[in-house]
Parts: sequence; C-alpha cells; structure tokens
Amino acid sequence: MCGIVGAVARQGAVLQDLVEGLRKLEYRGYDSCGVAVADGAEIAIRRKVGRLTELEALLADGALASARAGIGHTRWATHGKPSDENAHPHSDGSGRMALVHNGIIENYLELRRELQAEGRKFSSETDTEVLSHLVGRELARGLSLADAGRAALSRVHGYYAIAVMAVGKTFELVAARQGPPLVVAATADAAWCASDVLALLPHTRDVIYIEDGDVAELSPGKVVLSRVDGSPVSRPVRHIDWDEEAASKRGFPHFMLKEIFEQPDVLARTAFDRILQLEGDVAFEGDGWDDAGLKRLERLQVVACGTALHAGYITKYLVESLARLPVDVDFASEFRYRGPVLVANTAVLAISQSGETADTLAAMRLARELGCRPVSICNVKGSTVVRESEAVILTHAGPEIGVASTKAFVAQVIAGFMLAVRLGRARGVLAVDDGRRLLDELRCLRPRLEGLLTEKTLSAVRRIAEKHVKAKGFFFLGRGVNFPVALEGALKLKEISYVHAEGYAAGEMKHGPIALIEPGMPIVVINSPGKVAEKVRSNIEQVKARGGHVIAIGADRESLALADDAIEVPDTIEWLSPVLNVVPLQLFAYHHALLRGCDIDKPRNLAKSVTVE
Repeated sequence: MCGIVGAVARQGAVLQDLVEGLRKLEYRGYDSCGVAVADGAEIAIRRKVGRLTELEALLADGALASARAGIGHTRWATHGKPSDENAHPHSDGSGRMALVHNGIIENYLELRRELQAEGRKFSSETDTEVLSHLVGRELARGLSLADAGRAALSRVHGYYAIAVMAVGKTFELVAARQGPPLVVAATADAAWCASDVLALLPHTRDVIYIEDGDVAELSPGKVVLSRVDGSPVSRPVRHIDWDEEAASKRGFPHFMLKEIFEQPDVLARTAFDRILQLEGDVAFEGDGWDDAGLKRLERLQVVACGTALHAGYITKYLVESLARLPVDVDFASEFRYRGPVLVANTAVLAISQSGETADTLAAMRLARELGCRPVSICNVKGSTVVRESEAVILTHAGPEIGVASTKAFVAQVIAGFMLAVRLGRARGVLAVDDGRRLLDELRCLRPRLEGLLTEKTLSAVRRIAEKHVKAKGFFFLGRGVNFPVALEGALKLKEISYVHAEGYAAGEMKHGPIALIEPGMPIVVINSPGKVAEKVRSNIEQVKARGGHVIAIGADRESLALADDAIEVPDTIEWLSPVLNVVPLQLFAYHHALLRGCDIDKPRNLAKSVTVE
C-alpha cells in the first residue's frame, strides 16, 4: 500500500522524474498524492486528494520545475480519510524537512500527545505527521538527517517505509524500512529510492533492496547503509533483467487485459526451462529442492492472501493427490491468531505475487519460529519473502500492474503443479512414466491457452456480460480442484465490478445457499472432465430446477449442453484444468466492469501490494 519515490541529483531537475515515478506506483494506492521538492533553502510541498492528474494540474505552473531534490507519495488511506490535509508529504512546519511514509505507526497517539504537550501543532489526522515532527525535533537539536531519522524511528512501533528529505548546506535524502518494501539506487548523477523497482528502471537497473531495520543515506553516486542503531551494514546490488517496456500496456486499453493475454507466455516462463522430461521431474533453481530434504517432510502448511490463497488451495489438491503429502491452507491474516499447532518436519509455503504482503510475511515468520522450514512461490526476485525463504520457486511472471491479479495467479498455479510433481518424485510416490505424462500435458497447455484467447471467446464473454450487467449478485460453483477457481472468479468480479459475488463448493450449495436462488439469478458453474464432473452436473440440475440462469465454463460437454449460456475451454487433465477455466472468468469480470464504467486497473479501496495488516 502507498507508493514512495525520492531523488537527489547532482545537477538538473527531478520533479518530472518524481511524477513519472508516481505514475508507475499509482497501482499501490491512489486516493491522494503529493511531492515535496527543494532547489534552495526552503522545501515546497504540493499535495492533492484524487488521482495523479489532479497533482499534475497543481504543478502545471512550473514554479517547482527546477528542483534538484524531492520526494513523492501516492496514498492508500489508513489513518484519516482521503483529503488534501491527509495527503503526503508531511512536515514539521519548519520548511526544512518533509517526509513520506508507507505503513502504520501503532503508537502514534501516544507520541502525538507527547509532541502536542511540547507545543507542536498538527494539521492532519495521519500517523505519518507524528514521524515528521519526531524527525524535525531531532533536526532542531543539531543532528544530521540520518541521525535524526534513527532517533525518531527508535521511538515508533509498527510497520513503515519512509523517505525523508532536509535542506541545509546541502540536500539530504534518507530512506528506511521496517516491513513495507523499499529499493534504493545511485548513479553518478543522482540517487533514488522507491517502493517498487518499476520507478527506478528509467534511471538504472542496478538496485539495492534494503531490509528491515536498514537506514539508507542517499547522495549522487553513493548509498550508505546502516542499521537503526547506527551500525554499518552492506546489502548486495542486484541487476534487474527486465525492462520498463514490460510494464507498459503495449496497445491494450487496460493493464488487466494485457496481463490476461500474457498468460501463455507466463506459463512458458514459469515452467518450460524447469522440465526434465526424461526423468519425469522438474528442477527448481537454488537450494532446498533435493530429494533428501523433501523426503523428510511430513506436512505442508500454505499461508497466503486473496488470489494467492486460491492458488494455495489448488496447490493443496495437487500436492495431496500427486505427492500424497498432507497440506493445510490458512488465510495468512488468521494463521497467527488461531494458535497454530504444527507437526515436526513441516514446511511453510508462502505464496505472494509481491513478496511483501505483510500478513503473509508475518505468518511465514511465525511458522519458522515454530520450527517450520520456510519456502515460497513468488514473482519478485529480491522481495522479503524470497530473502527469508530457504527454497524459492520464482514465477517469472514479469511486472503485474493491474490491481486485480490475473497472470500471477496462473503462474502460481503452474508453480504449485510443478511443486507437486517434484514432491511426488522425491517421495517416491510418482512413477517416472506418470511424471512424464503430467509434464507432457503441461507442455501442451500453452497452445490450448493461446487458443482460448481468441475473438470467439471474447465475443461469447461480452454477450454474457451484457446479458447480466444489471444482475444484483452471482454465485460461482465448482468442485474438487476447480472449487478454488470458483472462489477466484467471484473475487475478480467483486474486485473490479463492485457486484456481490460468492464462490461456493458446489456440493455445499444445498446446505444453505440454495435458498438464495431465484428465477433468473446468474449461477456460474465450472466443470471439467474428471471424478467430480457427474456430481457437478447434478448441481446444475438443482440450480435449473429453481429457475437459476446457469453459465457453464469448462470442457465437460454435458454441462455445457445443460447450461443457459456456455463457454467451452480446451480439454486437459483435471489437475491443469484450473489454468484454462479461470481465463473466461477473468475476461467476464473485465467486460462486466467495462460495461459498468468501473476503473478496471485501479478499483476503489484496493491496492496491489498490501503491506499493512
């Protein structure tokens, strides 16, 4: 949540670069935004409720265009409603410093009362302004900005990523992190910080991911790292091997649609280099995937949130069926609070697109403290989840900008499938020939996925979306490995269409939800050939008997024939059917939202990387 960008240049202006950086970070939050810049002894702050275009209009007079240092922020509100006053950056009122912040300061009320007792005035409802005054108080005592930042941060409890700037004899820029992500970099002419490497790619591909408890002092050509206690520390410079163009729309009207159409390539990047066809096995990069270690496992504990959680549920079906290893799946946000009891030789599998999801990180850390071995499926190479895992499956999905996740889900499901094969082979429960057949089907999945992304499918989806654009609610039903697909289809529709949608295990429909079915109500049923296909057809009959309008998705032709509307997908094995079945659901959510005039890439109240609990 919230996007931070900062820059200090040896020569030349930084304002336009800050604005462009915010444009790339707007997916992280977009209820307000602002910048603080300096070209002399005073810091000027401009901030505005609403989207970045509102801030750009405020900056159009060019008064700040020559600034050589600055920070910027795009906000997802936590403390205080979206407003000009609550937008970042915040300051201490001195004109000498400004600060932007991502996260939550848990003891801000206590600190605010302390500062107010000293006579300091507050102009917002935010916890961030407390940090500004804490830093400002230390600057007034003669400390450097880095020392002032360390002194202030030693007083706070919570999650934070900050960038703070000050003016004096020179421009100072400091960044620090405890939880939410922050990336820093320096070139000969400037230094940079941002919440996401996307904002740095126009300037450099060599970056440093700072870690929890790090403080970074930034100046042109130089990054000095230390801990909050002042002790020096070093972090590796990492080279980013994808470019800025990968995050552009490439002619699509929305990032979400572009990312749906990227899924065949994502499948190939996630899977094909890892397939060992003769051995009927897969090989993941890095340590931790050897037979000996995997044989010792007695249980797998999955922790994830949102779309990644649905990929985790599918992984449970795959691992238990193909590797015969028991799997538990938990909402990461609930895992810590149920007093989990974990057996020996359990691995905790964290699934996260960003690798910075606060709840998932916290759950993984607790499981590690309880003796679990941390492993992960993740899309971002240098992220915290990756760095804290002993074994990692990188999905290589590339940057996902649309807030509603699509291609990351497909990549996570493919990674889960390959993990199940690797576990099955390592544990001796999956024969070589069976492994080969599974991997043959995986290789064949790409052309089938490409064949689904055609105008024929798009036209069929559009017609169904038009027919139901005024529906007040939807049920999504699935069984077995496609039950989580029903959950994901409902989530996509809720996220971007703002329509009530519920995903259910089809067999549970008669235990309560069937009471809600009335004539004309759209019921989306996912069904593919397999051991539960006949059961799902019975559920379709139950819906039709009560007047529900059935929309069938899948490759089971009898289900398609029973339905009022149908979208056929190519046939594949049951374990890979979620990859194909989810695509029409993604497209349905997209077109339904488009017809309703919704902001598809930036749905209300949401943010891409949820870095607060």
